[in-house]
Amino acid sequence: MEINQLRVIDAVARTGSITAAAEELHYAQASVSHHLGRLQEHIGSALTTRRGRGIVLTPEGELLAARAREILRRLDETETEVTALSRQLRSRLRIAAFQSALLELVPPALQQLRAAYPDIALELRESHPIDALELVRQNEVDVALMHRPDDASVGDEFTAVKLYEDPVYLLSMTPNDTVANHRDSSWIAGCDRCQAGIEAVCLGEGFQPRISLRTEDINIQASFVAAGLGVITMPGTALRSIDMRQLSASPLPNQRRRVWAVTRPSVGPGITHDFIQAVAKVSPPVSGR
Repeated sequence: MEINQLRVIDAVARTGSITAAAEELHYAQASVSHHLGRLQEHIGSALTTRRGRGIVLTPEGELLAARAREILRRLDETETEVTALSRQLRSRLRIAAFQSALLELVPPALQQLRAAYPDIALELRESHPIDALELVRQNEVDVALMHRPDDASVGDEFTAVKLYEDPVYLLSMTPNDTVANHRDSSWIAGCDRCQAGIEAVCLGEGFQPRISLRTEDINIQASFVAAGLGVITMPGTALRSIDMRQLSASPLPNQRRRVWAVTRPSVGPGITHDFIQAVAKVSPPVSGR
């Protein structure tokens, strides 16, 4: 039983003739008769009978026409719902990103994107790069903005677009400072995973850093440095978001991280792709201050 056959029996029931049904459906009369004949063969019973110059439905035809109306109504409703869902999904964007990216990269990129996607539905998550990769893998986000050390790859199971390289700085109160000057200083760290980067830098200078504060909030970190309560390493992107009036950012030689936009391989043209392009436009290489 085909959809066109159901449309024919419904139209014949409402109009009372093959001619009128053909006009309503914009079919040739022969096409209406053909669909009606095929439907009768499928059912195995006569669905219409002649009455004067027109036709009327048999009891079997009346039942089938009633069911056809229900089916066609549900099909129309389903088509409307699917179209609405498709439009919603095309405008939905789920992003995971590290803190400074959410502060400095995501807002201007989304501002650009709204021109093409005025009904954009956003879901934003602050996430460490390792966690962000897992969110992409589990299809919980569409794109992750993440950073990796120079020698770390993202992995073959993802599609990764390199956005820029982010230099790392020593944030202190002293211009042209060095890590070696802070062998006895208190150090400030972010998450446990971020602490490993500080330890690697300090161990390269021959000492183990003494961590006195752990917080992932870059503004709290900067406030403690400005109060003379510690020092920290900080990437250039993060420097854009903090008050530098009492602080100095000294570049660390050979220390930088790569910033990537990561998606699943199946992502094609659409809002996710356009978002990545927008982020790339607002992501020039970060310079020190």
